[in-house]
Amino acid sequence: MLRQLYQLQSSLHEWASTYLTTPVLTEDKFPSPPHGAWLLWFLLASLSLPCVARSSSTAFKVGVVGPWKCDPLFAKALPQTAAQLAVERINNDPSLSLGTTFEYVIIDEDCQTSMALKGFLGHYAQANAFLGPVNPGYCDAASLLANNWNKALFSWTCVNYELDDRSRHLTFARTVPSPTWVLLSLVRHFRWAHIGIISSAEDVWVDTGSKVADALRSYGLPVTTVVSTDKDPASIRLALTRVKRAENIRMVILCMHSVLIGGHTQRLLLETALDMHLTDGSLVFIPYDTLLYSLPYRDVRYPALINNGKLRRAYDAVLTVTMDSEENSFYKAYQKAVNVGAVPRHIKLHQISPLFGTIYSSILFMANALQNVRDAGEWRSGANLVRHSRNMAFYGFSQRVRTNGSGASLLEYVVLDTDGQSWPLLPTHCVDLEAGMVRSLGRSIHFPGGVQPSPDSSCWFIPGTLCTGGGVDPFHLIIIFLCILSTILFSIGLYYCIRRRINQIRLVRGPDKIMLTLADVIFINPSLSNKKLSLDESKAGDMSRKPSGTDRQSLSTPFSDSTVTPATYENSNIAIFEGDWAWMKRLPSGNFKAITPQTSDVFELMKDIRHENVNLFLGFFLDCGVFGIVTEYCSRSSLQDLLSNTDVKLDWMFKTSLLLDLIKGMKYLHHRGVCHGRLKSRNCVVDGRFVLKLTDYGYNEILMAQRFPYEDPSAEELLWTAPEILRGSHPGLCGTQLGDVYSFAIIMQEVVLRGPPFCMLDLSAEDVIQKVRNPPPLCRPVVSPDHAPLECIQLMKQCWNEQADRRPYFNDIFDQFKNINKGRKTNIIDSMLRMLEQYSSNLEELIRERTEELEIEKQKTEKLLTQMLPPSVADVLKVGGTVEPEHFENVTLYFSDIVGFTTISANSEPIEVVDLLNDLYTLFDAIIGNHDVYKVETIGDAYMVASGLPVPNGNRHAAEISSMALDILSSVGTFKMRHMPDVPVRIRIGLHSGPCVAGVVGLTMPRYCLFGDTVNTASRMESTGMPYRIHLSHSTAKILVDLREGYQVQLRGKTELKGKGMEETYWLVGRDSFTKPLPVPPELKSGQMAHGLQMEEISRYKRKKAEQQQLAKNNK
Repeated sequence: MLRQLYQLQSSLHEWASTYLTTPVLTEDKFPSPPHGAWLLWFLLASLSLPCVARSSSTAFKVGVVGPWKCDPLFAKALPQTAAQLAVERINNDPSLSLGTTFEYVIIDEDCQTSMALKGFLGHYAQANAFLGPVNPGYCDAASLLANNWNKALFSWTCVNYELDDRSRHLTFARTVPSPTWVLLSLVRHFRWAHIGIISSAEDVWVDTGSKVADALRSYGLPVTTVVSTDKDPASIRLALTRVKRAENIRMVILCMHSVLIGGHTQRLLLETALDMHLTDGSLVFIPYDTLLYSLPYRDVRYPALINNGKLRRAYDAVLTVTMDSEENSFYKAYQKAVNVGAVPRHIKLHQISPLFGTIYSSILFMANALQNVRDAGEWRSGANLVRHSRNMAFYGFSQRVRTNGSGASLLEYVVLDTDGQSWPLLPTHCVDLEAGMVRSLGRSIHFPGGVQPSPDSSCWFIPGTLCTGGGVDPFHLIIIFLCILSTILFSIGLYYCIRRRINQIRLVRGPDKIMLTLADVIFINPSLSNKKLSLDESKAGDMSRKPSGTDRQSLSTPFSDSTVTPATYENSNIAIFEGDWAWMKRLPSGNFKAITPQTSDVFELMKDIRHENVNLFLGFFLDCGVFGIVTEYCSRSSLQDLLSNTDVKLDWMFKTSLLLDLIKGMKYLHHRGVCHGRLKSRNCVVDGRFVLKLTDYGYNEILMAQRFPYEDPSAEELLWTAPEILRGSHPGLCGTQLGDVYSFAIIMQEVVLRGPPFCMLDLSAEDVIQKVRNPPPLCRPVVSPDHAPLECIQLMKQCWNEQADRRPYFNDIFDQFKNINKGRKTNIIDSMLRMLEQYSSNLEELIRERTEELEIEKQKTEKLLTQMLPPSVADVLKVGGTVEPEHFENVTLYFSDIVGFTTISANSEPIEVVDLLNDLYTLFDAIIGNHDVYKVETIGDAYMVASGLPVPNGNRHAAEISSMALDILSSVGTFKMRHMPDVPVRIRIGLHSGPCVAGVVGLTMPRYCLFGDTVNTASRMESTGMPYRIHLSHSTAKILVDLREGYQVQLRGKTELKGKGMEETYWLVGRDSFTKPLPVPPELKSGQMAHGLQMEEISRYKRKKAEQQQLAKNNK
């Protein structure tokens, strides 16, 4: 009942809102009420009281939805402050006469999409309209909910292009242009159609990447790779590898927080891309989140680019696209708000995300739409707010906001670029969405390597054109496709006809001919006695059989004129073909007129079969009314004969070798799609190397293709036939792969027991066939575990299972059989070579281990050498070359020593002095690894470092040495001596810049030394310095000031330098970005020296040491 009343209420509200809220309605235009008007009016009045009460309230509240708590970088947008500032302006602006109080409420959304959507369902009563959500993953659902609630949903992040369909999303509007419109304008201008997207692992960015990909694909652009990544380096490298492997990608969109506002994932990704050489100009990276706000770029210093040289180089491959704010940037606008007291002063500018301005302007966007609704005299429903958001113009937080007649925002965007060397962001292009074009601002983009990514074909950007590398009209493409298809079909038909003709010719001609005659083969009777080789027609199934006894022995020997007796096709199955012995398997006699096409196909298939365990098919004999299949002759006869020969000893290794050959041959035939159909022990032949080969394959196919009359086989011939085939009409001609598996199991029983099939049963062949064909009871051979491993017997039982679908295929049989043999080779000859192979493998492993050890020692030696000398010098010395002295135009040298080191040494044991210097210099060595400097040497307590050599670094040498000196001085402030923890360790540091010469001195214990007046002056700067002070010469101080990197230099005054006279020197007291604590220099009283310790410090140490010695003496 309640649901029906609710539906009635909705329909009446729709009718009433259409006509009752119209400002002017004349009597003749007022519609007549529907049937039962008075009852409907009564119900409308009663059901609409809550809605009227809400609509007549004095406050209009907007809910600002976003992940303000779970995402710290979104929280930097300060939504509470932005909303409060915007609402105060709205309520105090005389040009906005809303007739109501404008209020706001901050609504937090969960960082998981599913939970965020669940939370949005409960926001219905919190606000009259909503600004958000930030997560585009549930924008569609949120819009539909807002549409059902008839509340406006204004968003700056929703990407889905379907939201612009006013028929389904009446209450949705964008406060900024859709980012995909900006991206589309950009890719059209530069013709970068192939796009990849990388997003961070948070749901908001994963959903953003997915929606952006869908939107770009809706315009026909090939977005080939969409991947997300965690913050760990391995995940980032994997994501970049997927992008690198994708073909033709020109642009990569980074859906994650920008590194310029603290995005850690983007920083790691760009640095990794630099390491993987993906920032060499082949790709352009576009940060996505800067499209959502106005990023300041005029006279703005971003620490991420200033303090990270690696990131600065990687950022050269990045094009930052953001809203243009003309002259009044976001930071300037925010500073004005701070100056007038509108926002708190304690929040620093770099701690605020520019998204602050987007939130502010979006609230003003909604307020102006509300003003238009009131001016039109309409109800402030969600649909009316969206409809009256068209043709607006107002000034937002830091830029002017305009919308066109369809309600689309017309903000301008600017493309920012860097040169990879310096930090400023420079505007190069302007994206004008109103004109739908990208205009150059007179500055070209600096691409790494000087070459921009190759442009794609313009057909990607032409509507109605299918792009296949170039633009092709769809109609023409269909015509081309049909022509190509016709050509292909004609070519296939022609090829088939030609191939058929060639095959017919190859049957009787050429070196690979298949049809053989008496002119091709010579029949022989290889007997040393007067016995003739008689044909045993009862054993015609055996393609390789021969008589037993002396005949079998004679066939195993090479033939000669004295041993070969001529014979004819009438009394022999053995022949000589192309110099080798061959065996002919006769086919049944019949009306054989010509080779059918089906038979030719069978011959082609048999001719192509090549495998070690399949007997080679040589041809088909057809002459004088005799038809037969000619194959290679195997001297060891058939497997049945081998098993019946008691003179041949067969151990388990021998048996498994034969069975494995059989498995591999059947596995190959089934892989080629050939079913044997006649698998039995007499159709398995053994060559002179005791390798088993399969023969008689294709026999059934030839019989059926040539339509030979069917003859029922004897019961003995059917002992290997599967029961499901025995129940058929022609068991002698039918074959299946699972039927071959059953036949294999029977052969396996023969090999294991070395007897005929079912030899343990006291039954005739006819009785066995009858029981196998008609179970129950099930009739199978019985094999004792004494004759074979239990696993082998289990495999046998699986293969002769009554249900064919439960039998394993030969691939599985092969794997199981290898497990039975535990991976050992079972070939007889291979087994003989096993020990030699194992010895060879052991020798190779030993050589490999020794080579690896030698390589490790070589690396250790080279590492030690490069620690003693520069790598370039070490490389020259390793090849026996001469190191020429090298002149460096300008370098900066560092000298430092320990104040009062002589006094400390006099009051310390030698080992304590060594420990002191080792601890201190280890600390220094760890620090210099973070700077572009080179440690020259240490002499006693003196520590010497240089920058600008052996590899010049431009004018960075003074900055690198100064930063290193600040780090060293900061670390010394907390350094403690092990044996004198109460005595402070003070150092003096001196820096000087100038030219010098570097070279290697001596052959024994060579050293890399520096020469020149610069070295002497740097030493004088240290010796005339003060404790806990960094003493600078005039040349070094001038370089630091010219660099303008925030180094704090103080004038010391005139200082007398030995050999130089009086010169102005300076103190380096810090740097703007240096936050580490520095020790406070001691105040020297009158008469105290700068290079000694105070007597009271030593006296305290001596008293404490004497007390410890006395205490130790008393304890004894």
